[in-house]
Amino acid sequence: MIIVDAHQHYWQPARGDYSWLAQAPVSLQRAFLPTDLRAQRKAAGVHYSVLVQAAATEEETHYLFELAQEDDAVAAVVGWVDMEAGDVGARIDALIRDGRGLLRGFRPMAQDLADPDWLARPSLDRAFDCIQDCGLTFDALVDMRQLPALLRRLRRHPQLNIVLDHAGKPAIGDGRFDQWTSWIDELAQHSQLHCKLSGLLTLLGEPVHEDAIEPYVADLFSHFGPERLMWGSDWPVLTTHADYEHWLHVAMSLTERYAAGSQAEVFAANAVRFYALDIDLQNQGVRRDLTHHAM
Repeated sequence: MIIVDAHQHYWQPARGDYSWLAQAPVSLQRAFLPTDLRAQRKAAGVHYSVLVQAAATEEETHYLFELAQEDDAVAAVVGWVDMEAGDVGARIDALIRDGRGLLRGFRPMAQDLADPDWLARPSLDRAFDCIQDCGLTFDALVDMRQLPALLRRLRRHPQLNIVLDHAGKPAIGDGRFDQWTSWIDELAQHSQLHCKLSGLLTLLGEPVHEDAIEPYVADLFSHFGPERLMWGSDWPVLTTHADYEHWLHVAMSLTERYAAGSQAEVFAANAVRFYALDIDLQNQGVRRDLTHHAM
């Protein structure tokens, strides 16, 4: 079976624009590059991945384009753009051009912003219009504080393809469930919203066992179904709690438990469809020529 990792990162702290790393675990405060992941990904049987931004700069997006040229497994890049810039349309056009077919969407780091209502600001309407008009996607990096604003954005842009990163970061470590599932119930009613089965193990506190994620995963399958969920490793953030292959096996086991027979969708087809990846799943996952699919 072809497997696509819908969410992984690379970063190089020496570049100087990963401010959030200063508060991250020490183990993450180093470079994580293609040479660090290649063997692990191969051993796990993962064929392709979507490379997601980790710094709030357009310079880092260009850096990811460069890294993607070194890593044949990277099928797409989700970048960053200044969504409040007056020339946001021109900035998006430039990144599309410079990505030469790699750029598939954008992700502002909304979870780190002081204003929990930032996503719903009318000043962002133009940026969302441009993303939608260009056929790109939007990754929502939010926690429960921003879910109300995300819901308002969904209502304002009902045609925008949005994916909820890390299931909206439920408070698994605290055992809180009701508030999160109530928001998921409302969000999932918007058919354009997808969700990533990613980042859940890193939400566990000590000494909470990884089995604690199961009711949350069950709830995700209940609300989104296997057709709107896509697996992601969230590597290297994952490394603080588990190795790459272990999380893949945990996610596969849970998928089989709650949506038997749907692994091909959750672990490849949904990501290929959502991000319009140049991967032919009917032909053993052969990559198409990116130069013919520039967006």
